[in-house]
Amino acid sequence: MDVTTNQISVEKTKNTKINDVDFDNLSFGSIYMDHMLVCDYKNGAWEAPKVVPYQPISLDPSAKIFHYGQSIFEGMKAYKDESDTIWMFRPLDNHKRLNLSAKRLAIPEIPENYFMEGLKALLKTDSDWIPQSAGSSLYIRPFIFATGLGFHASPADEYKFVICGAPSGSYFSGEVKVLIEEKYSRSANGGVGFAKAGGNYAGQFYPTKLAQDKGYQQVIWTDDNTHEYIEEAGAMNVFVRINDTLLTCPTSDRILDGITRKSILKIAEDQGIKTEVRKIKVKELVDAAKDGSLKEMFGAGTAAVISPISGFGFRDTDYMLPSVDDSYATLLKNHITSIQYNKSEDKFGWRFKVE
Repeated sequence: MDVTTNQISVEKTKNTKINDVDFDNLSFGSIYMDHMLVCDYKNGAWEAPKVVPYQPISLDPSAKIFHYGQSIFEGMKAYKDESDTIWMFRPLDNHKRLNLSAKRLAIPEIPENYFMEGLKALLKTDSDWIPQSAGSSLYIRPFIFATGLGFHASPADEYKFVICGAPSGSYFSGEVKVLIEEKYSRSANGGVGFAKAGGNYAGQFYPTKLAQDKGYQQVIWTDDNTHEYIEEAGAMNVFVRINDTLLTCPTSDRILDGITRKSILKIAEDQGIKTEVRKIKVKELVDAAKDGSLKEMFGAGTAAVISPISGFGFRDTDYMLPSVDDSYATLLKNHITSIQYNKSEDKFGWRFKVE
């Protein structure tokens, strides 16, 4: 069934929370806007999406999400420019990736117009929740999870698609120090590392806590087989600058095809920055840190956009990175955010106007 924004029913809240929000002092993802989009999958088809007041979701204890973890999500942002126009950044890529995750976890795919028209209807309903203060945006969380009942180990027959939003400030403040992980793995070949499955992140929390207990903020994941190659930085893609070349790992079964990652590579190419997409050995990273050719490291993802890495730990030794005047991280972040906030030309066609 095709739907348009005007065909999506909207139930307005009677008790807005917006007057209690300090939009000049927003943390990340901890205050939720007045409404959410909901859509149920039953009898082999997705029902019509609708916008309703933000509220708890009631589930039966036998719902399969609790037992077999069929849960996927996306991370997006909405922005307002100086003329109060709402913009999103590459939302069709988020829809495509959500369905790639759905397919891998045997979840029914969500139709594109349900996703896009539902998203537009929700943003129009809660447009006042999109902040305009510098560095702030509306973080958007679409997700799908199994609501069908049963203890049998099989895919559910019912699911719920939800989109919620949270006006947010910066994800990370300042630079991040990371620990290269050699024991635990984020994912494996043939697994679900490329999908945005909830279980991927649950499995990261314990090794990350061990790193935090040692004074680091995040871990650098290495390959599951030999732990010789770096792969991701916490929940983000990782970039390394050696001399004037920007390196990042190729995507695979283990590595998420990040939308920010793809954007960075395209902008870097456009700016004349030499890039290489290839495997990066831990030894190469350590050697570059020792001889001074390692200029920058940073994580890249929707929440933080770009998060500079100030240093890394490996086998009880810390390697600190120098301050550089011509920081690629700063240059690339400024280019991406200026497109997102409608402050510069969008030659790549990434900006999406909500109207």
